[in-house]
Amino acid sequence: MAKFKMHLLVCGGTGCHASLSQTIGDNLKEILVEKGLDHEVQVIMTGCFGFCEKGPIVKVMPDNTFYTEVKPADAREIIEEHIIKGRKVNRLLYQDPENKEHVSDSKHMGFYKKQIRIALRNCGFIDPENIDEYIARDGYEALGKVLTEMDAQQTIDIIKKSGLRGRGGGGFPTGLKWEITSKSQADQKYVVCNADEGDPGAFMDRSILEGDPHSVIEAMAICGYSIGGTKGLVYIRAEYPLAITRLKIAIAQAREYGLLGTDILGSGFDFDIELRYGAGAFVCGEETALIHSMEGMRGEPTFKPPFPSVSGYLGKPTNVNNVETFASIPVIINKGADWFSSIGSEKSKGTKVFALAGKINNVGLIEVPMGITLREIIYEIGGGIKDGKKFKAVQTGGPSGGCLTEHHLDTPIDYDNLIAAGSMMGSGGMIVMDEDDCMVSVAKFYLDFTVEESCGKCTPCRIGNKRLYEILETITQGKGTMEDLQKLKNLSYVIKDASLCGLGQTSPNPVLSTLDNFWDEYVEHVTVKKCRSSQCKALMQYIIEAEQCVGCTACARNCPVNAISGERKLAHYINQDICIKCGACMEKCKFNAISIK
Repeated sequence: MAKFKMHLLVCGGTGCHASLSQTIGDNLKEILVEKGLDHEVQVIMTGCFGFCEKGPIVKVMPDNTFYTEVKPADAREIIEEHIIKGRKVNRLLYQDPENKEHVSDSKHMGFYKKQIRIALRNCGFIDPENIDEYIARDGYEALGKVLTEMDAQQTIDIIKKSGLRGRGGGGFPTGLKWEITSKSQADQKYVVCNADEGDPGAFMDRSILEGDPHSVIEAMAICGYSIGGTKGLVYIRAEYPLAITRLKIAIAQAREYGLLGTDILGSGFDFDIELRYGAGAFVCGEETALIHSMEGMRGEPTFKPPFPSVSGYLGKPTNVNNVETFASIPVIINKGADWFSSIGSEKSKGTKVFALAGKINNVGLIEVPMGITLREIIYEIGGGIKDGKKFKAVQTGGPSGGCLTEHHLDTPIDYDNLIAAGSMMGSGGMIVMDEDDCMVSVAKFYLDFTVEESCGKCTPCRIGNKRLYEILETITQGKGTMEDLQKLKNLSYVIKDASLCGLGQTSPNPVLSTLDNFWDEYVEHVTVKKCRSSQCKALMQYIIEAEQCVGCTACARNCPVNAISGERKLAHYINQDICIKCGACMEKCKFNAISIK
């Protein structure tokens, strides 16, 4: 095997793929061949580096130079300047927004300083399609350790002692779930990986599977050994083609190396993994709905108990954990429960991966210790709000979570604190909003998603959420009343109390949290008929300021419904009964004479 002096790590995650990172990698390889350096410098397509805002990313090792926003045409300059002449390409380096200095090493970037990467430890460092690179970073060491040195209960005890809780949203203690499944008696047990990631703006599980699929495979095998199961199933949405491809490659490699299949490592333990594809139904993130989907039935939840740990897939005991939960298992086995539990807060141990998105400068995938504050995430890791706007709210937990305000910025993030604040951890979506966002419209957006994704099995969720949405629609159209606000509250609590599964039980959270934290905005909508953020079209009015209008007629000539009248060189007027609020007039006005009221 050739020994390379340098490596060029190119982000191969879905986001960077969409920005031609594969072409960048191909160009780098071609130029290295052209220069006769292909035996000294290796190009590796890796998983996601996390800093999606600045992708595509190329990282030069071993000097750890971090190039951002790279384009295919930049490949030649990277080779000729950095690799051959030893000079960094300054224009491709990250520029610190405060002091405007170029930062070449990712360790010194604000985005990475407070992160602790456990589940994401290999993403951006290894070729996810090469099992040898995973093994070189202690891969499958944990599996070997449990198979040769520990029994099933000892393995479970480590996971229990670590304090790891399910990262899929429920937060149930992982070790306890394994123990319950291990004690269930059956001739067959199953290990299921929930990779059905459905939250808007969430891409945590996808990125782990794209960047480090072997960590999940190894953890599933460890779980199988612990609970007495020999079959693993990964339920993954079919919209994740890159993750599926890399997972298939990793499974085939693990079988070839004897790390899946029969008599693994000569231990007598048999375990293998198959894939099952989902069609993107949000409700199938709930474990019983997921199991029914895998069985070929409608993805609908059922009453619990019995829990899947007792009666799950095909009626057999089934342990269900999500991708991020599994990705943490091997490192816990290798480094110990005490090491993992030393990170995080009292009741929430370890780290959590978040997909940081919305009106924030550093959009990306982050992994932070439990107990970090929202302020640290938004302003230090996230780099603050885009365009210098004012922070307004952050939605955690996706459609099941709530909107938190600036009063919550110093809240330590863990399962219990977020619930107490009116939100939840969820699977890890975190969407930041600024002063231009209307919180009534935000609540309506999430309700629209929930209505679409409800399986329809129970009336409170199927009908109740539809009624909630209709009330919000009435309010955003300027037809709401104060009585409607009380209806929103009352109906929300009924839906939470009476729904069958977690989707319905948490679906009113965006409504309740915005009612609690932004009551004045709701009142404005129903009393003054005004949207302060100018996001509700029915409440907007385009007004021509007579003092600034020169009567050029540009607005009138471009109005698609002839709502603007006036003589040339005289102030014009917009007929509000005709105006469709398309904004064409404001776009064409060169004198800033048109404003939104």
